[in-house]
Amino acid sequence: MTDGANPAHVLIDHALSLRWDDLPDETKARAKTFLHDSLAVGVAGRNAAHADAVLGMVQGWGAGDVASVLGRPDVRLPAPSAAFINGFQIHGQEYDCVHEPAVLHPMATVLAALLAEAQRGEPVTGQQFLTAIVAGVDVAVTLGIAAPDALKFFRPATAGIFGCVAAIASLRAMPRDMALDAFGHALALVSGTMQAHVEGKPALPVQVANAARNSLVAIDLARGGMPGVTRPLDGPFGYFPLMEVREALAPALARLGQGHRITEVSWKPFPTGRAGHGGIVAVQQLRDEQRLAAADLESLEYHAPPLIHRLVGRPAKAGMEPGYARLCMQYLAAVTLLRGKVTLGDFTRESLDDPQVLALAAKITVVADGNPDLAAFVPARAVVRTVDGRLLTQDVTAQLGSPQWPLSETQHMAKALGCLEFAGLEACHDALVAAVAALPNADDAIASLIASGVLS
Repeated sequence: MTDGANPAHVLIDHALSLRWDDLPDETKARAKTFLHDSLAVGVAGRNAAHADAVLGMVQGWGAGDVASVLGRPDVRLPAPSAAFINGFQIHGQEYDCVHEPAVLHPMATVLAALLAEAQRGEPVTGQQFLTAIVAGVDVAVTLGIAAPDALKFFRPATAGIFGCVAAIASLRAMPRDMALDAFGHALALVSGTMQAHVEGKPALPVQVANAARNSLVAIDLARGGMPGVTRPLDGPFGYFPLMEVREALAPALARLGQGHRITEVSWKPFPTGRAGHGGIVAVQQLRDEQRLAAADLESLEYHAPPLIHRLVGRPAKAGMEPGYARLCMQYLAAVTLLRGKVTLGDFTRESLDDPQVLALAAKITVVADGNPDLAAFVPARAVVRTVDGRLLTQDVTAQLGSPQWPLSETQHMAKALGCLEFAGLEACHDALVAAVAALPNADDAIASLIASGVLS
């Protein structure tokens, strides 16, 4: 497995060793890119389903004006509460970036935790903040790619808390023993069930939020002098025996010396589960290039790896919640065929109950193709039969937004602007772009981001 090395030591030592000046240019660029993307997505999340209720809940946990909430310039909260609501908002509309091989959304937890931590202590530079992002993503993703089987628990939350702890350890240059204690405490605080995904319930972003909040608890326990468990990952009741089917830690840990995982992260061009993106793009191509219209459709089968069937193969139904619809290929493909794309505005009650969309969705199915790779998103194929007897196909060999097919600068900026517009903060767009670009030269990372208008 790890030749006797404690994998917790390997991961914490890696996080503590990173320095901005030593990072490759591609890593630096992607850290800024996905910081910008995640901030914009988190701002849009202020209007996510249930976000106001979640804010009201955390405000009831206690008063304090330590940390900001994305997209809510008049709100400040105790740091753990801010981490919770920011984590919820970043993941609340399934628009946050994803590491596909790890089946993990690393930035929702890591960024939410770092924003809170950076505001409750001594100011941190932009370089420290960005380096901590790289460290946290490295650690969370390493745990994800070290688990080669299908998810048992919701990995963005379960692996995410360890990424958060590593990120804060990097941010604060914590003493090694203290950082290891915090990493050990994370095991006691880890949680996140796939049942919420199966049912399409909003507990998914709640689990992400809880991981971000609990990472601050783990850090504070260690700061208070409480020792944590020493084998949180590979002990007999550690993370991998409890949370995953099996582990492949050695090759995953070896990759820590081979670049940084944030360069492997994918944008989400649509506010849906990542498993739905291939089908959305396939339908766009059928619609635009093969002139398929909704009235022409007799049936559409999306033949895809088992992960796709498992995550988004559910049936569309009247009365479904936004979280369910974001994970429903039938709904997503029907909306795309009718409207050309899927946007933040397609998850209102009116849209979800549109009888034309639901009737079209009933003609769409997801078929598992037997791919032995349980983490694969591609290849896939859309097979259409039309009412006049034609057979149309569209192959999907890469996911739009992936490192193999990245968003252009124009597409990235359009997504960010759309997120800000959804929250009524489009006037902050240029200032946010400038703040993130200048962050490596900032003496106070949070002050620079506050100046952009997306934080208070």
